[in-house]
Amino acid sequence: MVVQFTSQQEKAIEQAFNSIDTDHSGSIDRDELGTAVQKLLDRKVTDAEVDEMLAKADSDRSGSISLDEFKAMMADHLSRSTNWGKLRTALGGYVGFDQLQQQQNRKAMKRGFQFNLMVVGESGLGKSTLVNTLFRSKIARSTLAGAEDAKIPKTVEIHSVSHVIEEKNVRLRLTVSDTPGFGDHINNDGSWQPILDHINKLNEKYFADESAVVRNIAPVDSRIHACIYFIAPTGHSLKPIDIEFMKKLDKSVNIIPVIAKADTLTLEERAAFKERIVEDLDQHAINVYPNVNEDDDEEDKAINSKLSELLPFAVIGSDKEVIVNGQGVLGRKTKWGFIEVENKDHCEFSNLRDMLIRTHMQDLIDVTHFTHYEKFRAAKLRGGAPAPAAAPAQAAAPKAVVKVGGNSVADSSI
Repeated sequence: MVVQFTSQQEKAIEQAFNSIDTDHSGSIDRDELGTAVQKLLDRKVTDAEVDEMLAKADSDRSGSISLDEFKAMMADHLSRSTNWGKLRTALGGYVGFDQLQQQQNRKAMKRGFQFNLMVVGESGLGKSTLVNTLFRSKIARSTLAGAEDAKIPKTVEIHSVSHVIEEKNVRLRLTVSDTPGFGDHINNDGSWQPILDHINKLNEKYFADESAVVRNIAPVDSRIHACIYFIAPTGHSLKPIDIEFMKKLDKSVNIIPVIAKADTLTLEERAAFKERIVEDLDQHAINVYPNVNEDDDEEDKAINSKLSELLPFAVIGSDKEVIVNGQGVLGRKTKWGFIEVENKDHCEFSNLRDMLIRTHMQDLIDVTHFTHYEKFRAAKLRGGAPAPAAAPAQAAAPKAVVKVGGNSVADSSI
């Protein structure tokens, strides 16, 4: 719907345009366009936004736009945003729509939330322990599985287990998928393929659900929102299997690389190892999460930029508490001393946990839907979406009752 401006809003737009058009030519160029928009919206406008606005408004491709084109461009831009800056309409008194967020929160709390996590890496890197440490529960499948599941499969398999956990009246349906067999064979060529097929299969299911003639109002979202990729602490550089996996899947899922069992490296070795990994990621143009997006606001850019500097997270997992100075802390004792999982001087577990759960969980879900899934959906509608090679193996997930922070937790298989 195209925005219809009031006379006051139209006057403000004309004043912003004329204040920039100092030579009274009746047109403004790209740089002047950005300045005019910033005056109206009362915020910094990114280069990407300015380029998009100019491309839509500059009908004759002259590199400048007229006042009428500027008005039409602003109407189009504001129809897709609520950040109107100085063009907002002032209220004469209290109305009450400030309660909308609370209304949404109440509905969301009743419905609960869904988050789907995948862990990938060679066996023996502490994947299950890290997942259990992240959620302070016996969450990982291998923690609940029988002895027969401990055998390394001949091919890469996908196994998932789901739990419903509750914390301060917030219910989260958490599905954790692991990939036994990945990187555990002499020839690991193509070991990424079953995982990509699985991700595509889940996208396919969601696409079918939302494209059905009679749709479920709230379809179950089983798409993978985050993939923690475990890098062996060799201290050298990424292995070919690491590079191949991340190159093949970085356009399909949010990959969060971590250095597993970081306590096996000295601080100097860890820093040098991280530098070489970052060099490998840059050299092979591998995208990992989080990315600093030009469309993000300045606050989000600053947060994501700081997190990106920590990648890959050097992590240690331990689901056992040890008494230190009279307090129970997660970690483990060694002959050199005590390693605290949540101590930032010892490792970056808390940085990973905070990003994954406390600050960026919703963003991971949004990026999955609006970026990765949208690419899949667009390709599917064009007839070019990759079809899963075969249905991934699915183990029967064990059922359990666990606790998170003293709250009862029910578990169900996916």
